[in-house]
Amino acid sequence: MQETPRNDQRQIPLLPLRGILVFPYTIIHLDVGREKSISALEEAMVQDRLIMLATQKDAQTDRPTSEDIFRVGTVAEVKQLLKLPGGTIRVLVEGLNRAKIVNYVQDEPHYTVDIQEYKDTEEKDSELEALTRSGISYFEQYVKMSKKIPPETLVSVVTVDEPGRLSDLIASHLTLKVEDKQRLLDAVDIKERLQRLCEILGHEIEVLELERKINTRVRKQMEKTQKEYYLREQMKAIQKELGEKDEKMAEAEEYRQKLEEIKLPEDVEEKILKEIERLEKMPPQAAETAVIRNYLDWMVALPWSAMTEDRLDVKVAEQILDEDHYGLRKVKDRILEYLSVRKLTQSMKGPILCLVGPPGVGKTSLARSIARSMERKFVRISLGGVRDEAEIRGHRRTYVGALPGRIIQGMKTAGVKNPVFLLDEIDKMSSDFRGDPSSALLEVLDPEQNNSFSDHYVENPFDLSQVLFVVTANTTHTIPRPLLDRME
Repeated sequence: MQETPRNDQRQIPLLPLRGILVFPYTIIHLDVGREKSISALEEAMVQDRLIMLATQKDAQTDRPTSEDIFRVGTVAEVKQLLKLPGGTIRVLVEGLNRAKIVNYVQDEPHYTVDIQEYKDTEEKDSELEALTRSGISYFEQYVKMSKKIPPETLVSVVTVDEPGRLSDLIASHLTLKVEDKQRLLDAVDIKERLQRLCEILGHEIEVLELERKINTRVRKQMEKTQKEYYLREQMKAIQKELGEKDEKMAEAEEYRQKLEEIKLPEDVEEKILKEIERLEKMPPQAAETAVIRNYLDWMVALPWSAMTEDRLDVKVAEQILDEDHYGLRKVKDRILEYLSVRKLTQSMKGPILCLVGPPGVGKTSLARSIARSMERKFVRISLGGVRDEAEIRGHRRTYVGALPGRIIQGMKTAGVKNPVFLLDEIDKMSSDFRGDPSSALLEVLDPEQNNSFSDHYVENPFDLSQVLFVVTANTTHTIPRPLLDRME
């Protein structure tokens, strides 16, 4: 079956359509408001009620030229006119057959065009039969999945015998872009038209299937969330009536309240919420419960965002240093110089101060004076005799009695993320088969790395970049060279 041109050409008025396309064998209402379009309708009513309907390439164009209108359109018969308030005309048209604009004869007061009409000629064969059946099958699937087309429409469409008419009726019921509909209208050959229709329907069915999967997943998630909320509320109400309180749920709620009170990085908050959910689901007698509880206590107690405000007054600092220590002019000048640079740059990155000297000269008390002069919290840990890397980085949670390393413990003791942190007796560290603690300290004392310090117990990066580290030693000979390079 093929569509062939008629021998005769004719001149009829042209009505450019915006954002809509009319197929042959379809009846549709159009609202017409432009002067040229109204003039074209009036001319059609005077003549034989026939008008050429062609769609604009861009619906926003108010005064289309011949270049702005698709060449292939539909010859339609005007069935009814109704004038609406505001000068708009509502017109009922019926598509008759395809036509191609051969030439534009005039453009004032309306477009008049020469057209070449096409009509169907029947030459049925196996390929055409197969394409027709595929088109009907695809359309049935589309109707079932989209639920926008009533089943009665499907019944009326599939009873049509002519393949050309069938393809046009199916196309008119699809919700497609104008460009896709125009591709179907351009297909004069019926086999080509049915092929394009099957391709478009196949694509639409794939999209609808994906939409259905997404909607199902979203609905299941919503139902699960609502169900959990409803059951929790029921349990709360029952326990309230009985005067009882579920200890485990109360504990989880307490952790959630603590989370709301403190400002945490997004990844840390997500991790803690997961652990709280695990705690809720776990039986109270399980050994893992104590491990999770201990972990949550540490995580909510750490100063993720709490800070003290610095006092960077060099004169006050000098006065405090002189009050606390007599002499030590070079050391005091270097500390004051460091504070001056800090005040000017407002940058946290700076050298790690290393105070070297024999016992009893005031190294530890100098660090305490720095903290007092800056109005910061002071934390001290002694590294004398430390030989296990886990003392610095902590143990993994899988071990019995696991705890964070001394750095994280010190941060918890300080309660803020910017204390003065004294690492005492760094030259007394040693290493054995359990690891080298000095290597772990390389990350702690490197300003480029310590903004994401990794503790084995905490598992999330912890920011040490705001900490002012002060290190003391009796001699530099026993300090590993890479560690010494990070200190002044």
